[in-house]
Amino acid sequence: MNKSELIAAAAQAAGAQKKDAERLINATIDIMSQKLAQGESIQLSGFGIFEVRNREARVGRNPITREAVEIPATKVPAFKASKTLKDLVAK
Repeated sequence: MNKSELIAAAAQAAGAQKKDAERLINATIDIMSQKLAQGESIQLSGFGIFEVRNREARVGRNPITREAVEIPATKVPAFKASKTLKDLVAK
């Protein structure tokens, strides 16, 4: 499912216009992105937790030259599914 399909499904499920559903989904994505960029986590009961994790610096290898390359520490977005979601998907 892509974003436009999600918008169409949300509009149909809510009995709303696609324009309204698109605005709400875009606003939700924008707010979630801003909060994650600020280092906050987002917990949605029954769905999961979106959070920012720290990835340590490490040494990698250039696959062509086999030369060691220093990969700097960084922050990455992560998602941890709730038990409810895991159980639903496992069916």
